Amino acid sequence: MNKGELIDVVADDAGLSKADATRAVDAVITAITKALKKGDQVALVGFGTFAVKERAAVSYTHLRAHETVLALVCRLLLEQKNNSLRITLTPHT
Repeated sequence: MNKGELIDVVADDAGLSKADATRAVDAVITAITKALKKGDQVALVGFGTFAVKERAAVSYTHLRAHETVLALVCRLLLEQKNNSLRITLTPHT
């Protein structure tokens, strides 16, 4: 599902116009993005938890060039699925 399809589903399910659904989806995405940029954790009950983790800088030796290379600090987005979502997505056999 892409963003346009999500907007269509939100509009249909909530009885909103497509323009209102677009603003609602954009507002949710913006709020989540701002919270993650601040370093906050975003927990959506029944869906999952999102957090940003900073990976420290490390140095390693490039084996062919025989020189030390520094990998810079980076920020990683961590996502942990909620158990009820995991159960819902797991096919029953």
